[in-house]
Amino acid sequence: MRSDFESIIPWIQSESRVLDLACGDGKLLDTLKKQRQISGYGLEINPDNIAACVKRGVNVIEQNLDKGLGNFSDNSFDTVIMTQALQALKYPHLVMDEMLRVGRECIVTFPNFGHWRCRLYLAMNGKMPVSKFMPYSWYDTPNIHFCTFRDFEALCHSRNWQVLDRLVVDQSHQGHWLTKRWPNMLGEIAIYRLTQQSPK
Repeated sequence: MRSDFESIIPWIQSESRVLDLACGDGKLLDTLKKQRQISGYGLEINPDNIAACVKRGVNVIEQNLDKGLGNFSDNSFDTVIMTQALQALKYPHLVMDEMLRVGRECIVTFPNFGHWRCRLYLAMNGKMPVSKFMPYSWYDTPNIHFCTFRDFEALCHSRNWQVLDRLVVDQSHQGHWLTKRWPNMLGEIAIYRLTQQSPK
């Protein structure tokens, strides 16, 4: 199981309702069903991943996230999850608005483009970074909106989203006191749990 899934699972309440956006092959939902007895759905656009979900017995809907979540009513779910897909969306802020409309909480993970390796690569080579973790060239990458911890938290503040939990980890999803002290410089992957603040 992916390491980021192991970080997310403790945040999911038993017997809760979960929606997993860009759910891939359904492994996370399948694990949550077994470990947390959740009920839920996955949204996915890749036909091979949809077939894998069906094979696992995961409820899956073919849906483009950039077109919104209008087929779900307000507060339909306890938690809405989106792992490693935020940076691939055309309008990530609007999708997150929708996540917090249909769910009481949301969990998102994304790569931190402010990490020191990215900065050093760009400074030394004058080109966009290519690595094992981000293996695409600028012209064929599915990632169209890179951001940093600071960018994301500024977005949270501007849209009145409350950060309930944050994990700052490396590529192997291990945390360290240094990454907590300097997340924007040393954290490679961000894992956030958010809710919508009540109007004052």
